[in-house]
Amino acid sequence: MNLPNYFLADLPAEAALGPTLIREACLSLKRNRELYLARRSTGDLVNSLCAVAKEWLHPDYPLRRMALDDGSRMTGFSRATIAAGLDSFFRVFTPDDFEALLEQDLGHTRRLDAVTSHSAERQTGRAAIAVSPALLVHITAGNLPNPAWMSIVLGVLVRSAQFVKCASGMSLFTRLFAHSLHEADPKLGACLEVAEWPGGTTTLEEELFDEADCVTATGSDETLENIRQRLPSRVRFVSHGHRLSFGYVSGEFLAGSNKRIVIARVAADVAAWDQLGCLSPHVIYVQQDGGCSAEAFAELLANELEVIEAVQPRGGLPISEAAAIASRRSVYEIRAANSTETRLWCSQNSSAWTVVYESDPRFQVSCLNRFVYVKPVPDVAAMLAAADSIRDRVSTIGLAVAESRFQELAGILGRWGATRICPMGRMQQPPLTWRHDGRGPLAELVTWTDCELP
Repeated sequence: MNLPNYFLADLPAEAALGPTLIREACLSLKRNRELYLARRSTGDLVNSLCAVAKEWLHPDYPLRRMALDDGSRMTGFSRATIAAGLDSFFRVFTPDDFEALLEQDLGHTRRLDAVTSHSAERQTGRAAIAVSPALLVHITAGNLPNPAWMSIVLGVLVRSAQFVKCASGMSLFTRLFAHSLHEADPKLGACLEVAEWPGGTTTLEEELFDEADCVTATGSDETLENIRQRLPSRVRFVSHGHRLSFGYVSGEFLAGSNKRIVIARVAADVAAWDQLGCLSPHVIYVQQDGGCSAEAFAELLANELEVIEAVQPRGGLPISEAAAIASRRSVYEIRAANSTETRLWCSQNSSAWTVVYESDPRFQVSCLNRFVYVKPVPDVAAMLAAADSIRDRVSTIGLAVAESRFQELAGILGRWGATRICPMGRMQQPPLTWRHDGRGPLAELVTWTDCELP
């Protein structure tokens, strides 16, 4: 299937992008927004997004098939991994989920349509409207599609024209989603642009930033700081830096039939998107003195990852990443040969998956690509002490604990610094209402006009 040249990223690789072209694209986006998007109702836009999601969930949807075929070849993810990721992402696109997001962040489902009041505001004679940026620019990073797709969805909801800048060679998934929007709603697609070029191409990015009203970016802390310093002072900047995640399994949850369920859920979290997202667990902490020792848990997890590899294989790796896994494995092979404090399980004749058991509870950053640590701790307090070195960089903590303790532990973890706590098995499946890095996704994009009623 060949994509039509609707977006700059669709042009042949030899096509040159210049500052004038970027500026003209931005001006065209703003004009199209005024013509086709600015006055559309929130309900209408939600219906369009839900219709697009329904198409993506259909196995025979041509753009989905292209994502599976070309995505596997161009991004390294296996077809099964991509399919699971698509289903997980688009499954939450329902009118009820969008309504929950709008009410959570803006207090009213029509807050972007008109001056409105919720019940508490009406009692004090107040109303408000949320005002959107005219041009929203997204700077994306890596091959993981979810962050870029979610940025586009939020931009559609707030009725902004959008320019998505992808890293060189990494625009495929973003292009496919943009084409699905254009196919379902051409006028909406006319308010969206996708392009790719090497990061730090200042001649292009200066034009882009000059035209922007709000810029969102994901990437390393160094990349984000570089962008921040180059933005005009009037431009709002919404950034999401590198974050780390881990899991905790309580002893009482490993008794009887629960053990197999927990193992399957943990393995699913490790395997999702090949463990490359900020929501992927690096370490699984297992409470001692439960129904299963941490060492036995690690062995069972290794067995489950072997099962998953047969049906959802990890993608191929560049030589450098495969070498990093081999190098780290060799370190733990030596330790395991000389001490009972370390054990290693890994896929044979490949780097597909690795499980390391260590008695030392200190948090260890994984080299990812389904490389996970299992460590014993006596309780949650000991786990948090072991992870204190990454306290300011934690995204998600997955829990496998008794339901009666879940909210109590979530409160402890939240006060410690985690911005998301979820059951194991759902670490890579955040709801549409997820407050990324603890901040309201829609609320960060808008400004407010308050109205004090007579």
